[in-house]
Amino acid sequence: MPITPRTDTHPYPSDWMLTPERPVQLRARDLEADELFIAHKHACGQVTYALEGVFRVTVGSDSWIVPPLRAIWIPPHVMHEVVTLEKARLRPLRIHADASPFEGKDCKVLNVSPLLRELIIALAQLDQPCMRESLLSSLILDELAQSATLPMHIALPNDKRLKTLCETLIDDPASPLTLKEWAQRVGASERTLMRLFEQELGMTFGQWRQQMRLAHAAPLIARGLPLSQVALELGYSSQSAFSAMFKKTFGQSPTEFFAQSQD
Repeated sequence: MPITPRTDTHPYPSDWMLTPERPVQLRARDLEADELFIAHKHACGQVTYALEGVFRVTVGSDSWIVPPLRAIWIPPHVMHEVVTLEKARLRPLRIHADASPFEGKDCKVLNVSPLLRELIIALAQLDQPCMRESLLSSLILDELAQSATLPMHIALPNDKRLKTLCETLIDDPASPLTLKEWAQRVGASERTLMRLFEQELGMTFGQWRQQMRLAHAAPLIARGLPLSQVALELGYSSQSAFSAMFKKTFGQSPTEFFAQSQD
């Protein structure tokens, strides 16, 4: 299914009036799959979150896949693109720059606690300024500041040959092709691709592919797929092999990790 660019440029209304007195605002958007919001930026920061559905955020040569148990913080003035990978109930928070819960200019994938989710739902139900909005906003900012950040980032290269390889693997994470086989497809030697992975992404092909598969795993698990099916869809030989890789990265098995997220 082709991606459909949005004519409104981005998923957030232009009439929001953020002030230090009203530092957090939200507008609900229910979107279809494969909707694209072309690269844009805001003077404010934003927490992009979907109650249901999965979306991808791209900033320059970096990309993040964000499932319902997660949100992504995008700092002020950062150019970014958003595409929905399936139907999504988007609940974006825009946050006044003076009230930013995070320092620096880096995007962060956040764990969305049950409390944060309910606060966002409650804020979405308000249609005008009131004391309740102020109280909810204060609680949301406090909860965001305590949210754990997660390594679900997919780095993308600039070299056209390597970028073709990476983007194709993102679309088909279970592909079993070796780097030598990819070299034949993209018109570069295996040695050249090895060098490019180290120079442009700071990791080996195997490390990048593992990171990319981890980013894909979270939406599948959050959707309720059995771990055996998740492992199959991501190209692992067995559920145990996938679980071992997951635990090595996150320090917990997939079952423990997602059970904790939903407590």
